[in-house]
Amino acid sequence: MPIYEYTCEACEKKFEALIRGNEKAACPACGSVAVKRLLSACGFVSKGSGGETVSTSAGSACSGCSSSSCKGCGV
Repeated sequence: MPIYEYTCEACEKKFEALIRGNEKAACPACGSVAVKRLLSACGFVSKGSGGETVSTSAGSACSGCSSSSCKGCGV
């Protein structure tokens, strides 16, 4: 059950949705089903050799973010 990122074509709000099977995403703000799935960057943090932290989002705008979720910043 993947979580996808969408943008609403009606109100332009960006949101995430957990999609099961053949479900269709709907905007949580306005309820519109006219949504477009966004290309998401996969990000994770792992411990490299020697215990240093390695992040896949190092080159993105979120590289300085310390949050565990993107929901807080709305990116």
